Amino acid sequence: MGDLSDGASPGDSQLRRSPLHDRHVALGAKTAPFGGWEMPLEYAGGGVLKEHSAVREAVGVFDVSHLGTLRVRGRGARAHVDSCLTNSLDRIGPGQAQYTLACDEATGGVVDDLIAYLVSDDDLLLVPNAANAAEVARRLRAAAPDGIEVVDLHEQEAILAVQGPRCDEVLAALGLPVAHPYMSFESGAVGDVRVVVCRTGYTGERGYELVLPSEGAPRVWDQLLELGAPYGIRPCGLGARDTLRTEMGYPLHGHELSLDISPVKARVVWAVGWDKPAFWGREVLVAERAAKAGPLLRGLKALGRGIPRPGMQVTGSDEGDGALGTVTSGTFSPTLRSGIGLALLDRSVVDGDVVVVEMRGRQEAFTVTKPPFVETSIR
Repeated sequence: MGDLSDGASPGDSQLRRSPLHDRHVALGAKTAPFGGWEMPLEYAGGGVLKEHSAVREAVGVFDVSHLGTLRVRGRGARAHVDSCLTNSLDRIGPGQAQYTLACDEATGGVVDDLIAYLVSDDDLLLVPNAANAAEVARRLRAAAPDGIEVVDLHEQEAILAVQGPRCDEVLAALGLPVAHPYMSFESGAVGDVRVVVCRTGYTGERGYELVLPSEGAPRVWDQLLELGAPYGIRPCGLGARDTLRTEMGYPLHGHELSLDISPVKARVVWAVGWDKPAFWGREVLVAERAAKAGPLLRGLKALGRGIPRPGMQVTGSDEGDGALGTVTSGTFSPTLRSGIGLALLDRSVVDGDVVVVEMRGRQEAFTVTKPPFVETSIR
């Protein structure tokens, strides 16, 4: 798997814990620091390969309560968010969700990527990444007109991701609404626990993300594992989450997106409303897109046994060729049984080219490939 650690140590007093931490410990989870949280990396009796396969073939459940939950409320909340984030909220209606980016006004770099859930013109739920939630909230508050409030619900809300081809059967067993369209959400309940059921996810498989009160998360987690057992459900950690998202070519903030890597370089220009009159970083990004300069994100698939890792250098395949770029994410693909990665490469590189990744004194050949690396049935 790729490097998910942020440098802290599990058990560090500074790390926050999920409301499901005791459940993870009981399941023998190996934990790791991520975005300021102590989260499960993998579980005893499973491991990354089995957890990955469960999501691709049956169903897996992830605790992703480290993700932020921000509520933007007040008259004109939709217009405010639309003037700040890159994507156009005019593309969706109430009950729908949208992938979008918060960019820096001065540089166009990515502060964070997030999902926006449109409840109404005056109410939105935003789900940013763990390490960036507070900064996204700060920037939205600083730009907010009178009457708009930005509320951080990180302590009050938990998020569970139920992903895989049998996820509908598992959620139906809990009495939750299923089969609504991709990138939409509906309200439901498990007993007296209210649940927002979102048809979103980060694995490439059909799946849902459940937003619910933190105090109800243990009960829902227990029922998911109990009622999901006939469908092959398995608890899954950050290790499998990383291999699954890399197989799809999905960006991870801090790797493929950052204050130094813009939406243009990361090739997520489809998440930018270029015709909008305003969003953070618009002028810089319009100019960068027009200039057609700088590296672009591309996929790499091993021709041999090499497994790329972040920071490894990429060069041309002919002797004497110079540097072409840097690996941003890399892992062993459990589905393909080979090394795959993402890399920022010179614009001269195109899909189908063969390049070399420098690996601790040896060179490994890779084919430049357009992700996703595997076919799935996300919709």
